[in-house]
Amino acid sequence: MIYLTYADQPSGVFSSQVVDVCRYMNTLPDAKIRLVAFISLHQYNKNKARIKTDDPNAWVLPMLPRMTAFGFNRFILLMVLLLTGERNIIARNVLACKMAIQLKKILKLKVCFDGRGAIAAEWNEYNVVPFPEWKQLIHQWEKQCVVDSDWRIAVSSELVRYWNERYDFTSSDFSVIPCTLNTGFKAITLDEKNIASAREQMGFGEQDIVLVYSGSTAGWQSFDMLHDFLKRILNEQLHVKVLFLSEKDKNVDALKKEFPNRIFQKFVKHHEVTSVLTSCDYGILLREKSVTNRVASPTKFAEYLSAGLPVLISEEIGDYTAFVETNHCGKVLNSTETIKLNRQSPAERNRCITLVTENYTKDSQRQKYLQLKQVMN
Repeated sequence: MIYLTYADQPSGVFSSQVVDVCRYMNTLPDAKIRLVAFISLHQYNKNKARIKTDDPNAWVLPMLPRMTAFGFNRFILLMVLLLTGERNIIARNVLACKMAIQLKKILKLKVCFDGRGAIAAEWNEYNVVPFPEWKQLIHQWEKQCVVDSDWRIAVSSELVRYWNERYDFTSSDFSVIPCTLNTGFKAITLDEKNIASAREQMGFGEQDIVLVYSGSTAGWQSFDMLHDFLKRILNEQLHVKVLFLSEKDKNVDALKKEFPNRIFQKFVKHHEVTSVLTSCDYGILLREKSVTNRVASPTKFAEYLSAGLPVLISEEIGDYTAFVETNHCGKVLNSTETIKLNRQSPAERNRCITLVTENYTKDSQRQKYLQLKQVMN
C-alpha cells in the first residue's frame, strides 16, 4: 500500500501526521505501507534529505509546479505504481487524491481519500494558493475525491458534515481519525515538584498564571482575535503572563511593547515542547469562525493536553469545542466573555493527560487503523 502526498513539505506536522502514521500502520499485523511524497523543486535536495532521515524507505519525487505540469506528475505516479506493483493508495489531501482517482480505472486502484480539512474552502477563505486556475477547479476536484474514493478518512465529524452539506455525501464508508500525538508519546505524571521545577527554568513565579500559544500566527490562526482576547485578559488579571512558542513575529513584538515583562516568545525544538508547556497553566486555541476552522483538527490541541494544560478554545473549532465542554478540560470563549483564570491542581492536569491518552494517541485510534487496513487490502 502507498501513502501518497503532494506538495506537503517536511515539517513537524508532516513528521507527526504523515511519517508517523506510516510508521504506526506498519506495526499492524500484515501491514506494509510505503510513503511516496511529491515535493517542490525549491530546496528539493534539502527537503528530500529531511524526509529520508525520518523515513529511509520513503520515495521522494520532484513535483513540477502549476496546472500545466500536473499531468506529468500523474505520469510519474503511474510509473511508480507499475514499478512497485502497488494498487492500493491512501492519498493525503485533494491534489494527491485527484492524481490517484485519475489512474483508478486504468490500473483498477483502490483509493482512500485522507481528507485533512475543507480544502476548497480554505483556499478561498485564506488565499492559500495564488493560482486562479487551481481555485476554479478545487471544488470540483474535492467533490470527486469525496464521492469517487473507495474509503475516506476525516479528521473530524464536522468535516464529514461539511461533505454531507457541500457534496451530498451520504456513504458510511469513512473513518474519523483526528490528528494524534507521535507514537513516541509517553504520558507523564505531574506533581507540585516537577511543575515548580519547569516554571523555575522558565522564570515564572508561583503566583503567575501563564497562558501559552504554540504554533504559527499565519492568516487562519486569527491573530487579531487572539490579540483582543489577550489584551482584555491582561488588563483584567495582573498575574497573567503569555508565552508564544513560535518564531519571531512582528505581532508578538507589538504585544511585548503593550505589556512589558508579561509577553514572552521562545522557539524550541519539537522534543523540547512538552517540557516548556509543563511550565504553563492554559493552552490557547482561538480562531475566527470560518468553514476552515469549523472542520479542523489542530495538532496543538493534543499537545496542550499532553502537558496537562486545559485549553482556552473558541466556538466551532472542529470536534474540539464540544470535547472541551463535555470533558471539562478548558473553557469555551466568546468574543465578549469575562473569565477568571486560576492555576490548576496537579490532579486536574493529570486528568487532561489521561484524556489525551485515551482519545488523541495513535493507539487510541488503533481499531480505526485496523479497519482502514482491512478495507484497503
